[in-house]
Amino acid sequence: MIDTLLLPFSFPFMQNAFLISAIVSVPTALLSCFLVMKGWALMGDAVSHAVLPGIVLAYILGLPLLIGAFAAGMLCAVATGYLAENSRVKQDTVMGVVFSGMFGLGIVLYVSVETNAHLDHILFGNMLGVDGGELLMAGALSALVAGSLILKWKDLLLQSFDPAQARASGLPVGALHYGLLAALSLTVVATLNAVGLILAIGLMIAPGAIAFLLVRSFAQMLWVSVAVCMASMLSGTYASFFLDSAPAPTIVLILTGVFIAAFIWRQVQTRRATQA
Repeated sequence: MIDTLLLPFSFPFMQNAFLISAIVSVPTALLSCFLVMKGWALMGDAVSHAVLPGIVLAYILGLPLLIGAFAAGMLCAVATGYLAENSRVKQDTVMGVVFSGMFGLGIVLYVSVETNAHLDHILFGNMLGVDGGELLMAGALSALVAGSLILKWKDLLLQSFDPAQARASGLPVGALHYGLLAALSLTVVATLNAVGLILAIGLMIAPGAIAFLLVRSFAQMLWVSVAVCMASMLSGTYASFFLDSAPAPTIVLILTGVFIAAFIWRQVQTRRATQA
């Protein structure tokens, strides 16, 4: 019985899957808190889809895919901000137009070139096929993003809630804004090999939403989101071995289940408080 339970840990590809799960869970969870508090869920979705043309162009030009993905993500974020500020169209509408357009461009570019790269891996991830180099890259990007968010979380929180007060306090509001966008783009790149573009948004929204339901302090929210995300990713990877399913969608399903449980718990607590 014990041998069966420990069986997933005996395979090198599963060991790498557990490692990549632990690595990317930290920056995605931390970032999800800021995206939830700022109402940037659609921005995360937009950037995660918009990196596809950058990846394809980087492949065509022989550049590292990291550079193409980051450049495309930042271009999408900056273009969205510029169009929203200089037109009557609301930001969420602009996001929908920009990210769908860039995603469509990526698909057109992909089918127009001959490549050995698998589109399924770009879109849905390949957690069971990550190698040492991809682990190192994800680890470096995760450490950079997580470290930056932890060091600047108070400044980012003030900028998110009250930009005017942040500006009056002498904080570089513009730098914080674009710094958060850069962190978002880098996080998408870090999770590319793990869960792919389409499911990355689940990791960057669900942990923060779950923590928001469970706690009332933003500092606690950061730690709870990390714990929830890491536990969900590790357990989803573990369960996928026995279910013979892909790890990424299994992880997202677990996060969805945890969110529903957290929502029910919060409703019960609110009802008890009202009755008291």
